[in-house]
Amino acid sequence: MRAAALLLVLAALAHTLRYGLTEPGHALAFGLLVALGELARRGGAPGEREPAPLAAAGALAYALLGDSAGEPTGHGPLQVVAVVAAGQLVAAVEQLARGAGPDADRVARRVLTVGFAAVCFQPLYNSGQAVRWFGDGPRFALFLLGLLALTALCDALLAAVVARARALPYGTGGTPPPYELSSPTPPPYGPPSPPPYGTGKPPPYGPFLQDELRALAGIGSAVGASGVVMALGVAVAGLWALPVLCVPPLLTQVSFRRYAAVRTTYGQTIASLARATEIAGYTPPGHARRVAALATAVGRELGFTGAQLTVLEHAALMHDIGQLSLLDPVADGATARLPAAEQRRIALLGGAVVRRTGVDPQVAAVVEQQADPYREQLPAARIVRTVNAYDDLCGEGVGGPLGALEELRLGTGHDHQPQVVEALVRVLGRGGLTRVGAG
Repeated sequence: MRAAALLLVLAALAHTLRYGLTEPGHALAFGLLVALGELARRGGAPGEREPAPLAAAGALAYALLGDSAGEPTGHGPLQVVAVVAAGQLVAAVEQLARGAGPDADRVARRVLTVGFAAVCFQPLYNSGQAVRWFGDGPRFALFLLGLLALTALCDALLAAVVARARALPYGTGGTPPPYELSSPTPPPYGPPSPPPYGTGKPPPYGPFLQDELRALAGIGSAVGASGVVMALGVAVAGLWALPVLCVPPLLTQVSFRRYAAVRTTYGQTIASLARATEIAGYTPPGHARRVAALATAVGRELGFTGAQLTVLEHAALMHDIGQLSLLDPVADGATARLPAAEQRRIALLGGAVVRRTGVDPQVAAVVEQQADPYREQLPAARIVRTVNAYDDLCGEGVGGPLGALEELRLGTGHDHQPQVVEALVRVLGRGGLTRVGAG
């Protein structure tokens, strides 16, 4: 995807340098709008779906710009790409000066998405075909909305490709691998970590695409609608409409930044609880992070998306919090070897602690069910229990990952759902079983 975006930008810049800018004033205005929108996202939380809604809306508006103050424009798709790329380049210089370079995947995605919208609209408009087919009234606005829907679908497809490529399988055992939030929501545990190790194929594409399509109802629809409104506003009032029409995307950006701040605080509470058992010596270092990362990968393998993944991950992080009630820590924190009644007591105490933190009640329910037979558990609880047992067994040295998986298979009659165990096998297999558990 990066290579395709780079080739498109080079072709656009070469075309613009050879033939010059059409309507330089419009190109400058929209280029500055993209650059200012990127600069305005300073201080936003990393991992936001669209950290620069003003820049995204401005770029889309230029791609869908037909008339300006009642007069037709003549810029083509390649000029749109060149102007958007130039605006992002200007912002990138300032970001690099602060030591915070741009996200190359997000930049590539924007270039390709805007290029798609421009290719769909500009040739039809410049040839006069769009006016002949749709006129310049409500039907033209509906035409723009249809193009917006296609562009949103294109962006969702590209975003899902990026998210899938980044979600490589995590291993367990030994020193913990780098941890990052696997669900496509703002990461609540600090800056994103480097991608995890593993050279196998990423998880299935479907769950990632479902996440992105669901997101279109939120920030995606707001950005798209703002872009269309900007294009229509400039068509009637000219470039003077831009300052007024920039207000809604800016307000959207402020709102999402506040939302991200709330999520950060929420995530810090979960992270602190997850580390409490490690600091107190009840569980091995990195155990909660390993279980959360691997459980999320298994959840994706089984089709979990969106809020389901969030609940699964948070429950995996806090599944051992009930061990703080024990007078003497369990060896290596491996509760799977305790009597069923003791496992049940620890799980219920853990759920009670979680409920007092204000975390989603579904997370507490998953924690409370850790000692139940899998047929009585929620789907997320089945995953957490199986992955936790796998990590515990790897730490006990039962023959490495293969030995641990064999024990899990022996427990599929009561403790572990067969489908969850097989999904775990597939996830570990993609990462390479020989590497799982390496310190």
